[in-house]
Formats: sequence, structure tokens, C-alpha cells
Amino acid sequence: MARKYLDFEIPIKEIDEKIAEQKVLLIEGNGGNADLAALETKRNKIIGNIFSKLNRWQRVQLARHPGRPYSLDYIQSWSPNFIELHGDRNFGDDNATITGIGNIDGIKVAFVTQQKGRNTKDNIVRNFGMMRPEGYRKALRIMKLAEKFNLPIISLIDTPGAYPGIGAEERGQGEAIAKNLLEMSKLKTPIISIVIGEGASGGALGIGISDRMIMLENTWYSVISPEGCASILWHDASKAKQAAESLKLTPTDLMELGICDRIVQEPMGGAHDNQKQMFEILKAVIIEELKLFDDVAKDTLFDKRIEKYDQMGSFID
Repeated sequence: MARKYLDFEIPIKEIDEKIAEQKVLLIEGNGGNADLAALETKRNKIIGNIFSKLNRWQRVQLARHPGRPYSLDYIQSWSPNFIELHGDRNFGDDNATITGIGNIDGIKVAFVTQQKGRNTKDNIVRNFGMMRPEGYRKALRIMKLAEKFNLPIISLIDTPGAYPGIGAEERGQGEAIAKNLLEMSKLKTPIISIVIGEGASGGALGIGISDRMIMLENTWYSVISPEGCASILWHDASKAKQAAESLKLTPTDLMELGICDRIVQEPMGGAHDNQKQMFEILKAVIIEELKLFDDVAKDTLFDKRIEKYDQMGSFID
């Protein structure tokens, strides 16, 4: 699939085209390795300059980049023997939710993730990554299974929000999310949630209660999307950039607020620029994080979660 460039990545596109031309010349015997090396050095400098000055809205755009790895990409890279489990045992299955059992470097885990599609057809199947009530109930079923068999839970978050359709509301969308918040807080097994793209509203929080909350550096996590915020405040979704700045939704913002526990640096140029490297980086981080729970008693997890969430926010007596 051809690489897609965001508007602020145009200088990268221009240098990439020159590099591609130089590679053709090398194949034909009309170019030199020194010229290619110089162009690649220049490319790295351009990327470094662009990515060192990203604003909040640009990070939102990067989080939505169609070339970013999605949940299944990570799972297939880490756990070739992954067994997907379907259905909520109540209404049906939800293709926006991928759940199942696998392992990461021999460590058995339960995956609870959100999945977008790569093209229009796939996005219709995946409902653009927007979970329905049966998705949250399926997720909770697998998390309860993980608790029963002492498996840590890896939650990969990437959604523009919970599905707001009439059918979803009729089947109890709000209740399903609320129940997940309650039940996840009490689970006697470690939960690591990782924002790999977008983390919007209750749609993300419904699988986001955790012991360790991790974000890739070019992601966002907020009570509402910038467009939704702009539509409510100014009745103008085009003011999304302004809303993004006010929402303080980047990993750095959330670290300062005590919500995010760790920021994972992406490969140069973003996760979409080198997916394989991103897989390895995040895999190593997960293994490190899982080791933090080696000596943690299951019965203490609830109290530690309560303490973690009690410390969030600002209070005035």
C-alpha cells in the first residue's frame, strides 16, 4: 500500500520521491550510493524538524493516519497462535471488537482490542472501530475468563467513540459501558491499557480501566473528539484544531494530569512510517510492564486501582 502523507508531511513526500528516483538510477547503474545516503540523511533531518514541533491537532491527525498499525497488526506480529473468541452470549458478535487468548514471548495474555478497517468495505464490517453494546459485553466476558485463568489483560484502544446508533442505544450502550467500568475496576488480574491511535469518550473508557495506562506518543485520549467539542461549543466542527488545543488530549498533557503512566516513543516519522519497528518497541514495553506485576498479590489489585484513580483530577474543599 502506497504511503499517504498528511499536509504537514509534504516535505517528507518530496524527499521520498527524490530517494525513490535515486534508487531507480542505482538499479540502472546511473547513480551513486553517496547521493542516496545524503538524501536519507536529509530525510531524517526533515522528519526530526517536523516531528519536534507537532501541535495537538497534528498529533490527532497522526493518530488517525490510515497507515498506522491497528490492533490485529500488533496481535498477529506478537502472537501468531492467537485464538480469537467471538460473541457476547447475549445478542451477537461485534466486529469492531477483537478479543481472544494469545501469548507474547511465552507470556500468556488475554487481548481485548478495538479494530478499524483499512478500506471502506472493511470499515463497514468493523463499524469504523466503534463498539456496540455486544462488543463491550464480549470484552467483559473475555476479561472475566482472563481473571478465572490468571491471565493478564492487554487492552488496545483505538476508537473514535462508542457507536451512537438507535439499535445500540436500544440494546443498552450506556449500561454496557458503565458495567465494564464497574467490573474492570474489581478484576483480580493485571490490566494494561494502551492507546495505539484514538481514544475517544466512553467508547475508549469502556475497555480502558487499568492498572497501567500507556500511550504511544502520537495518540490522543479525551472525553470527546475535537470535532465533537467544536460542534458543541461553537457549532462549527471546522474549529477542531482550536478544540484540540483546549482539550489537552495528548500523552504529554495526560502525563501531567496523572492519567497516563507511560509514553512510548514511536519510530522516526511515526508508527505508520515503520510498522515493524513499532511492533518490536511496544512488545518490549509490554513485557517490561507485565514484569511489574510479578510480585503483586491479586487481592491488592483492587485497592491499588482505587488509589490510582483517586489521585486523578483536581479537588477543592
